[in-house]
Amino acid sequence: MQQPGLHNRHRDKNGEISRKHGNTLVRTLRRIYGAHFAAGEPETAKLTDVLHMLDEPSLSALVHDNEHGHLEQKIAQHG
Repeated sequence: MQQPGLHNRHRDKNGEISRKHGNTLVRTLRRIYGAHFAAGEPETAKLTDVLHMLDEPSLSALVHDNEHGHLEQKIAQHG
């Protein structure tokens, strides 16, 4: 059974993001979302390693862009 996550989104969204973009470095995501993305995590960490520890603004931005089909394009532009 799926558990509700942030803003009534389901935890499986995080799994989808991890599968598709898990190798993306925090450094790349900070270029997209700003220096505070995944605060406290090294820039060389992969998204897979920090996804479960993201704060609400960072996770919301990722889920929003993923749901609207923008995440892949943003990663490609900044990676």
